[in-house]
Amino acid sequence: MATFRGAFTALITPMRDGEIDDAALHDLVEAQIAAGIDGLVPCGTTGEAATLSIPEHLHVVDTVVKAVRGRVPVLAGAGSNNTRQAIDTSKACFELGADGTLHVTPYYNKPPQSGLLAHFRAIADATPLPIILYNVPGRTACDLKPETVAALARHERIVGIKEATGDMARASRIREMCGPDFDLLSGDDFSLLPFLAAGGDGVISVVSNVIPRTVTDLCKAAREGRLADALKLHNVQLPLTRALFLAPNPMPVKAAMAMLGRCRDDVRLPLHSLDPDSPEGRALSEALKNLGEAQ
Repeated sequence: MATFRGAFTALITPMRDGEIDDAALHDLVEAQIAAGIDGLVPCGTTGEAATLSIPEHLHVVDTVVKAVRGRVPVLAGAGSNNTRQAIDTSKACFELGADGTLHVTPYYNKPPQSGLLAHFRAIADATPLPIILYNVPGRTACDLKPETVAALARHERIVGIKEATGDMARASRIREMCGPDFDLLSGDDFSLLPFLAAGGDGVISVVSNVIPRTVTDLCKAAREGRLADALKLHNVQLPLTRALFLAPNPMPVKAAMAMLGRCRDDVRLPLHSLDPDSPEGRALSEALKNLGEAQ
C-alpha cells in the first residue's frame, strides 16, 4: 500500500476559456516532478473540484495519472457530502490508476461524529484504494475530532489525514492516538514547520504549485533533523504564502501561475480571476518579485 509522506502539491486545474487546459496541466505535472515533488493531489479544493462536473473531475485525474507515469504517487480528490457519490468517484479513480483518494469531511450536511465514522467506513469498505482523510472545518462547517480519527485509523484502508486546522496540539494528539505509521499531513502552509516538528509527515500544499522545490526541500530538511535549514526555507515561503491567501483559494495561486507564464488565470464562478491591480494582486506580484530576488 502506498505511503503518502513528504511534499504533495494540491494541483490547480488550469483552464482556458472555461474549459480544462490539458496541455497546461501536463506541463504543470512535468514541472512538479522535475522539481522533486513527492506526490500530486488533483481535484482537491485548489483544483476546483467543487465546480468540476463528474466527467471533468475524472478527466483531470486521468490526465494527471497518465502524465505522471508512475513516477510519484497520485492522491486523487474523491470527497463528497454524498457518501454514494464519494464511493462511485473513488471506484472510478481506482480504475484510472490513482494510488489513493483524498476524502474531505461532508460539507453542508453537518453530520455528527457517528455520521463521520459511518461515512468514511462505508467508503473504505466499498473501495480498494487507501484513503487520506481531510479535515478543514473552516470550509466544511464540520470538524473531524482526533478521537474519531483514531477510530477510523483502525480500518486497514484509512491510512492518514490531511489536517488543515493549523492546531499543533491537535496534530500532536492525532500522532499520539494513531501511532507512527499513520500518515499525518498538514493542510496549512503557514504552520508547516511547527506541524512537522510536532510529528507531521509532510504537507498537501498550495504554495508548492509555485515553489515546489522549496517546499520539498523544507520537508526533507525537517525529516533529516536539519532544523536550521528547514527554518530558513520556511521563512522564505511565508511571504508568498501570505499573499496566496489574501483572497479565497485558488484565486491567488492561479493568478501567481499566470504571472509566471505557466497557465491562464481562469477561475470558475462563483470565484473569479484576481484583479492584478487590486491590493491583493499587487501584493502577490510584489511577493513573487521578492521571492525571485531572494532565490
